[in-house]
Amino acid sequence: MDRSFLNWPFFEDRHRILAQEVEEWCDAMLPLPHGDAVEEVDDACRALVASLGKAGLLRHTAASTVEGLDVRSLCLIREILARHEGLADFAFAMQGLGMGAVSLFGTPSQQEWLQQTTSGAAIPAFALTEPASGSDVANIQMTATETSDGYVLNGEKTWISNGGIADVYTVFARTGEGDGHKGLSAFLVPAHSSGLSVSERLEVMAPHPLARLSFEDLLVPRFAMIGTPGAGFRIAMSVLDVFRATVGAAALGFARRALEEASARVRVRELFGGPMADLQMVQGHIADIALAVDSSALLVYRAAWAKDQGAARVTRESSMAKLHATEAAQDAIDKAVQLHGGDGVRKGAAVEKLYREIRALRIYEGASDVQKIVIARQALEGE
Repeated sequence: MDRSFLNWPFFEDRHRILAQEVEEWCDAMLPLPHGDAVEEVDDACRALVASLGKAGLLRHTAASTVEGLDVRSLCLIREILARHEGLADFAFAMQGLGMGAVSLFGTPSQQEWLQQTTSGAAIPAFALTEPASGSDVANIQMTATETSDGYVLNGEKTWISNGGIADVYTVFARTGEGDGHKGLSAFLVPAHSSGLSVSERLEVMAPHPLARLSFEDLLVPRFAMIGTPGAGFRIAMSVLDVFRATVGAAALGFARRALEEASARVRVRELFGGPMADLQMVQGHIADIALAVDSSALLVYRAAWAKDQGAARVTRESSMAKLHATEAAQDAIDKAVQLHGGDGVRKGAAVEKLYREIRALRIYEGASDVQKIVIARQALEGE
């Protein structure tokens, strides 16, 4: 793989050392064989989290009290893991996203969970999406009613990554301080809490642990609230501001793998009396994939660098990174499948797995069309 991008001015020596550390872990631990059944995927995800924790890589998923989250490190790790195996990227990413609100806004008591999640001893989840509110976070219907004992949560969450295997959930609910996004708050809810149940395990084209959750008269103490009443929307957006660029990094990893697989294929596959790589049309496809890789990398690591330099918000940069990288990776992978011919759609083939993995990234943490709205609004406002 071309590693020259690590010499770009976005990175420091510690990032280059980290990249080598992650590559060595991947070479030793991946691929991790598993079936597509829910139980098998759950077990594989738990094993990956434990291994990533033992290797010390999960330390990057929590903010240091001195430096905060290093987004370039998060992006590098996700890119490399995704290039090797999608489920490994998923396992790593959710340790960060699931605890993002606690890492950035939690009390010292709440942040004790970070010792477990960064060691791989506990698995967190980020419970934001509902049946009627995905990209439209302000439309959350789940309620958190204040009582003398704390808050009582009622409602439903769906498409929750790590749902069913998580030990703790970051849950967003309506506390009513104002209309729309002004009336949301965030809570830390242990998975064993009375009133929390897994209503359905959701199976998707690229198997990951996902679930629909039900909250019925679930009482949490006041100290379970993350931040202040009514700050839930700001907390959620701040977390997504950090982790949205890392989704682009995962897509970048998938695109790099597609470039590797496609390049290897056309060098050895004979067509019309010579290797496919000699055909100009094939060369055009390879050029398109290579361009997608480098353009995505520039946008992803620009967003990460800007955040690491202290920018309060990188909404525009992270939205551009996610939008371009995920859309470009989808096209790059489609081209790689095409160059493989029939072998490209054979179940278990590298490019076939990439084809299934990439599709969800254009939806979660803000669908592509929503990212266009975000980017357009900021451009029109002159920000």
